[in-house]
Amino acid sequence: MKHFAKLASLALVLAATLAGRALAADEYKVDPVHAMVLFRIQHAGIGYVHGRFNDPTGSFTLDEADPTKSTFNVEVQVANVDTHNDKRDAHLKSPDFFNAKQYPTITFKSTNVKKGAAPNTLDVTGDLTLHGVTRSITVQVELTGKGQFPPGAYRAGLETTFTVKRTDYDIKGIPAMPNAVGDDVRLTVAIEGVKQ
Repeated sequence: MKHFAKLASLALVLAATLAGRALAADEYKVDPVHAMVLFRIQHAGIGYVHGRFNDPTGSFTLDEADPTKSTFNVEVQVANVDTHNDKRDAHLKSPDFFNAKQYPTITFKSTNVKKGAAPNTLDVTGDLTLHGVTRSITVQVELTGKGQFPPGAYRAGLETTFTVKRTDYDIKGIPAMPNAVGDDVRLTVAIEGVKQ
């Protein structure tokens, strides 16, 4: 009887250990080929200019059992700005806007994560550093899916859309034409990560 009790206890410990491993947080590395940061800003109060930052990098951790243990870190190189116009891209990299020479990267690092109200969402608070200015923002991140592609590479997808004001980050725009660009910048971050 005593032997059976020991075996039962061992089995419970083993089961709990395996369950803990199964529920442990999964770590992912951002796949730059399947990731982008899109932006939209008003032009002269007339239309919108759309662009993107290619090849973002970073990592994230997803803990389905305890979302508060999830983390997100994303970085983009200002030099990767792409509006399909070389002259405009060069201007965006200049001191009028992003000042890529002095501030070459844009980063987001989460500081707090909790389960969102909508299904498959997380409310993520973190520090967005842009143009040398760091501000705390909260965004809703949608977990868009998981799966293997190609076989053997397990992936998870995320997407969020939010708006920031460029003046909150000391981006002045064109001094001689203060109304040339709007203040609100809508950003969409869409990434896939490969499980490590």
